[in-house]
Amino acid sequence: MSEVLRAEGVDLVRDGRPILREVSLTVRAGEHWALLGANGAGKSSLLGLLGAVAHPTRGTVEVLGRRLGRVDLRELRALVGHVDPRHPLTAPLTVREVVLTGATNSVAPVPRWRPSPEHRERAKALIGTLGLAALREARWPTLSQGQRGRTLIARALMPEPRLLLLDEPATGLDLPGREQLIEALDGLRAERPRLATVLVTHHLEELPAGTTHAVLLREGRVIAQGRAAQVLTGDRVGMCFGLPLVLERREGRWSVRIRRA
Repeated sequence: MSEVLRAEGVDLVRDGRPILREVSLTVRAGEHWALLGANGAGKSSLLGLLGAVAHPTRGTVEVLGRRLGRVDLRELRALVGHVDPRHPLTAPLTVREVVLTGATNSVAPVPRWRPSPEHRERAKALIGTLGLAALREARWPTLSQGQRGRTLIARALMPEPRLLLLDEPATGLDLPGREQLIEALDGLRAERPRLATVLVTHHLEELPAGTTHAVLLREGRVIAQGRAAQVLTGDRVGMCFGLPLVLERREGRWSVRIRRA
């Protein structure tokens, strides 16, 4: 399978403080990675490097075959779907209009830009895939947090990226909203078998059943990575979070609890 992401020996230092240390990672087409760790472990910082938002202090990062430092970051970011639930959108756009802004990589409709018939058909299909067909004319301020999250995923997929990055997409969701989001992600992966995804979370319950690989970060260092079934064990995740943990997996989904003495 072709490589989509490669990070080698990456360090990230901010204001003299190390955020990431000697991180290496390779993501291939069709793989779905979970990036796990406690608050402050460096998850979102690593996702920012993988999404061409920033440069590493040391080491190399290649995104879609382009090395950071040798390519225009704005051009590269347009090829990557990046979903952040803290999206700055405030305008009262409809779901359909929000999704269409993904075609121009903007946070509002571009003056004098008109979507083509192909854009409209793609937006319609994505809205259906994410379970939003009944809400396509609903306005952004009226949407629940879960509906907004699925709308932003549809928006991120408008340019048909090969890579989708999700930064804690279940943040603030209630149980139904979380489960609808996870179901939508699994449906998306089935429809787009070559799409690669990296999902950041610190809750194993938020991982879709289709998760294939995992990275565990602790204090900016990778302590384990590889196939999800091999990495997501009580001992390894417990080491990551500094707790004695027991993990269980049923029907592809994980649950976790503290091991009783």
